[in-house]
Amino acid sequence: MSSIAAAQSLVYLAVGLVAFGLSVWSLVDAGSRPAAAFTSAGKRTKKFWLVLTGVATALTFIALPPLGAGGLSLFTLGSAVIAGIYLADVRPAVAPYSGRRGPRGGPSGPRSGW
Repeated sequence: MSSIAAAQSLVYLAVGLVAFGLSVWSLVDAGSRPAAAFTSAGKRTKKFWLVLTGVATALTFIALPPLGAGGLSLFTLGSAVIAGIYLADVRPAVAPYSGRRGPRGGPSGPRSGW
């Protein structure tokens, strides 16, 4: 294997791992949000996003080398787009409806009785 082919393989692996990481992050985040948050934010349903991000995660896992070396890069790209849409558009929209606490006693954090 030439040094150029080895470098290309490493770049392909890195891109695949980043896409897989984004897909896992979006799947875990979608699973941790309450179902009502999605409909309240007008972003389809929790089940829709769980199925979409779950399929994206599975496809990026299958497309990782050595199993998917080269032939499945379209699935990796599509999965990264799905994860990116969730993380950039849906996640910020559902966050206010999730009821999570702010950092270090912020506006929605613990309150003092004094």
